[in-house]
Amino acid sequence: MSTNPAQPPRLSAPVAGLIGVIALVAALGAGHLVAAFVGPNASPFFAVGNAAIDVTPEWLKDFAVDAFGTADKAVLLTGMAVVALALAVGAGLASRRRPAPGLVFVFVVGVLGGVAVATRPDLGQVALLAPVASLVAGLAVFAWLHRSALDGWHESPARRNFLIAVAGAGVAGVAGQLIGTSKDAEGSRRAVGPLVPARTAPPVPAGADFAKFGTPPFLTPNADFYRIDTALVVPQVRTEDWSLRIHGMVDREITWSWSDIRDRPLVERIVTLCCVSNPVGGPYISTARFIGVDLADLLDEAGVQPGAEQVFSTSEDGWTAGTPLSAMTDRGVGAMLAIGMNGEPLPIEHGFPARLVVPGLYGYVSATKWVRELEVTTWDARTPYWLERGWAEQAPIKTESRIDAPHGTVAAGQVRVAGIAWAQHTGIDRVEVSVDQGPWVPAELSTEVTVDAWRMWWAEVPAAPGNHLVRVRATDRSGYTQTERIADVVPDGATGWHTITFAAR
Repeated sequence: MSTNPAQPPRLSAPVAGLIGVIALVAALGAGHLVAAFVGPNASPFFAVGNAAIDVTPEWLKDFAVDAFGTADKAVLLTGMAVVALALAVGAGLASRRRPAPGLVFVFVVGVLGGVAVATRPDLGQVALLAPVASLVAGLAVFAWLHRSALDGWHESPARRNFLIAVAGAGVAGVAGQLIGTSKDAEGSRRAVGPLVPARTAPPVPAGADFAKFGTPPFLTPNADFYRIDTALVVPQVRTEDWSLRIHGMVDREITWSWSDIRDRPLVERIVTLCCVSNPVGGPYISTARFIGVDLADLLDEAGVQPGAEQVFSTSEDGWTAGTPLSAMTDRGVGAMLAIGMNGEPLPIEHGFPARLVVPGLYGYVSATKWVRELEVTTWDARTPYWLERGWAEQAPIKTESRIDAPHGTVAAGQVRVAGIAWAQHTGIDRVEVSVDQGPWVPAELSTEVTVDAWRMWWAEVPAAPGNHLVRVRATDRSGYTQTERIADVVPDGATGWHTITFAAR
């Protein structure tokens, strides 16, 4: 601390910056602790992160998914932490003589947290206690440490106060995390036990994939199943706390408990799910055995009224989707309320205790995870999350194909090319490949398991030494051959022929 008698006392830069950081951590720790009691998304740090996701332009979201894949949320949180710490240091440095600049910074951050919490669709007014606690703690700690440091940084009381503040912030944050995860969703999931369907899916024959040639396995292991959603914090829901409500344009509003759903005759279906954010040749497509109940049965019991157009579903974390009612009620589609995946209860990150699975539609209109509520309504009455952001109302999965092998450099001569193709509800009729703009060569198709799942293919093509370009296209049973025209994922899915290059030596 500067002690020049001609000037007011001034903190050293390291001490001033440290005060800003400790005050920030204390504020976030206090907010996180209170959020453990009023809702995890009320934690100011997560609330601001969720708000950032909601207001981020579509082009930036697409860039984040393309650049970071399923790590996009971790990158967002890390970036937020770095920016917040930098601002906290700056606020501390601006407060070397007097605390006012730092207090203003803490106040502004607290207000932003409060606004983010207040606008969360899954939180009530009591959730505002978390940002209020955060604001009070941040202001109090900043003022206290600033005063202690001005009184004499080299005195033991000042250093003790700093240690107390650090310890208190750490304890609050850890306690909030422990309390917030005390709802043992994983324990609840383990307690579910075996899920035995009354109607099983067809067995997967040995020829259903060409994994030995480089395709994925026909069934995607749960740990490898793609995950794309807006949940910054994965909801932790126990079966004993879960229920599903159907209301709106129905004759009877009905609420089912977990045991109500579990005790119904269960059906098993093999379904390929695909994200609308999947670029041509992209990885956001997977296949699993889903176990659950027919949504058509649930809607029949509620009694859908004339004029209804969509089923507006709401997740535990407030996310919403709009599914065409016809896709939910047409038994040929096979829409499900799924509670199991590949022979076990849904993984928590994939929607436990229950999610929607509607074959043939991109996930943003059909695959609500941690689903809590289904409202039968019209398109004019309710606008779901992604439709507010310019995506299409109708989103059937497009006929597409992808090349999975070869990669890099291979031996010259006959080269095996392999991959996947999909055309839900219709089925794949043929797949063709072309090398170096040459003629289209038909590929060998795997055994078809169901038209609602992908189909593997492979072909052998000649490759002289040098670099080569391979294209693929699929034709479905309606006679439609996927278009060569390149289209972005917005507003209803990408199109184009997947193309790769490899070297033959």
